[in-house]
Formats: sequence, structure tokens, C-alpha cells
Amino acid sequence: MTRRLEIICSHLFSCNVFADIGCDHGYCTQFMFRKALCKKAYISDISAGSLQKAAHLLEKEVKEGSCIPIVANGLEGIPEPCDLALIAGMGGEEIISILEKFPLPEAFVLQPMKNSEKVRSFLIGRGASIDRDYTFEDGGKFYDLIVGRAVGGDEYDAFELRYGRDNLKSPTQAFLNKLRHDQKNYRTALSAPNLSGARREDVLKKLYESEVITDAIENDL
Repeated sequence: MTRRLEIICSHLFSCNVFADIGCDHGYCTQFMFRKALCKKAYISDISAGSLQKAAHLLEKEVKEGSCIPIVANGLEGIPEPCDLALIAGMGGEEIISILEKFPLPEAFVLQPMKNSEKVRSFLIGRGASIDRDYTFEDGGKFYDLIVGRAVGGDEYDAFELRYGRDNLKSPTQAFLNKLRHDQKNYRTALSAPNLSGARREDVLKKLYESEVITDAIENDL
């Protein structure tokens, strides 16, 4: 199991019905059963081949009927509400397209590969409460993790939407590394001769914001 998956699993918790959406190889669902954190699990993937790999890993639970494989797009085909849903390794817009079709799961762990700001905005708009929202690093790559509940409501300001609340309130070295990584990319983009005026202004704004946040974090360290 990769460090990315280990970190994701560290935020999973006890529930009755667990849904692993886009389950890939099924390692997170295997973790849930090994730790006795769920009574039943649905593993769902739009790819029959990927789902078969997960079903093979969870062969014992599938035979017992405690793990149900479903070839489906997102939550489609899952016949009952889930206490906890995991959606990891997808783009933020894809995660939104999955969640917007149904009532939000009672609790969720989301790991968007990009467009995390859009995911946060969607969740806040649906009245969700976000309990954890931070960046971690694995192998030089950066990932955002968003953990929350369907009810409770929450409010985020513009900076929290863009960067993640926990990153701003309790910044980690991983978040600082990501800021520096993004700044390098912004400077590279600004050196492109064909960068349009509107795009240049947007990149300059993001670079400035990122540098201000970086300076504030380093001054507090």
C-alpha cells in the first residue's frame, strides 16, 4: 500500500455501510474489513477490469456477502444509503459529478487529484460540514484530503476555498512545499511568450497570493 493510501485509510472510521467509489484495487476496503470498521461494503468502479482486481483481493468478503462489487458510475447502483463513502484518486469535477446526483453520504472522505477548490465550494453549497481539509505529500506529489459530514453546515472564506482551511490554520511542511512548487510553475507560465493578458493577470494574482501565504507561514515557524 502506498503512503497516499495509508494516509487516506488513517482517516477512515467505523460505520455500518461503507462505499469505496472508484475502488481501483480495493486496498482501502480491505483495510476497513481488517480493522473491523464496517459490517458491509460496496466496491464500485466504472471499469469492470479494475473492479475484478478489487473483488479478487476481497474474495473472502465477496463470497460471504459482506462485500458487494458493482460496475457503476459513482454511487449509481448502490441500493442503500452509506454511512461513509470514500472517493479518491479522481479529479474534483468528477467527484462533484458523482455526488451531485444523490443526497450526500452521511460522512465522506474525498481525495481529489485537482480542482479541490471546486469540491470545497460544492460541499459548502450543499450544507456539508468539513472536519479536515489539508495537503499531504507522497513521492514529490501533493494531494488534498477532505473529510466531512453531510449535515452541520460550514462557512469558508475565499482563501480557505482555494487553499484548504487546515492548511491555513495549521500549515504543514507538505503545504509549504506545495506552495513553493506552485510558485515555480507560475513563474514558468509567466515566461511563456504567448501568455494572454487575462491569463497573465490570473497567474500573477495566484503567484502573489501564494508568496504572501508562504511568507506568513515562514514568519510563524
